[in-house]
Amino acid sequence: MHAEDLLTLDPTAQAVAAATERLPEPTTAMRDTLRRTLTASLRAPVAGLWPALLLEARAKADVRYVEPATSHRPVVGPVLVFAKRTFRGAFQPFINEVLRRQVHFNEAILDALTVVIENQREHARSQALWRRELDARLKQLEKDDPGASSH
Repeated sequence: MHAEDLLTLDPTAQAVAAATERLPEPTTAMRDTLRRTLTASLRAPVAGLWPALLLEARAKADVRYVEPATSHRPVVGPVLVFAKRTFRGAFQPFINEVLRRQVHFNEAILDALTVVIENQREHARSQALWRRELDARLKQLEKDDPGASSH
């Protein structure tokens, strides 16, 4: 759907406003039902645990520090481990500075993904509430008009 599909000249805004003024007033029960539904959907987002999907990524967000140096080579392994540790020890400040921006980027991406996941959860919860409400209204309509379901 495009924006121009939503813009129409017919009916005019005045005609729509006049039509809404002719609508009957909702009953008190309908207002209460709508108020309860809206109250349920206005639940404040809960700052909870990180989503399981992002726990491993969060643990690896800081790329400046690596696992301890190891080697599987039996003879030259200890020499390689010593060389790795010495290199890391000497150049760690430079490595940290080079990777600092990457760490900030990783943290920003994880925060953004967390917000997206929380928004998606909240949207799914709201959608489920509205679906239950629509199902209840449909059942009420079918109960009120038994001849309508026989078409």
